[in-house]
Amino acid sequence: MNLNEATEENLTYIFDKLQEHLNVVNAAVLDPKGYDLRYYDDIKEIYEHVDGSSNLSVKEMDALISELGRIKVESKK
Repeated sequence: MNLNEATEENLTYIFDKLQEHLNVVNAAVLDPKGYDLRYYDDIKEIYEHVDGSSNLSVKEMDALISELGRIKVESKK
């Protein structure tokens, strides 16, 4: 899959994988429908960090989820 293109399909794929890696209980936080594609590069960067890390600390996971929450809020503006 080519994640270099900002598409809805790629965004959905990224959020599916993030949900797996971060073990997020509240799936609504990672619902791709709440995010604007103009933030795709930021979201992809978070995904690449998570995907490339074999062991994320709880603190790192919280920070990444907080950043995704910030992006989600910005997407609604």
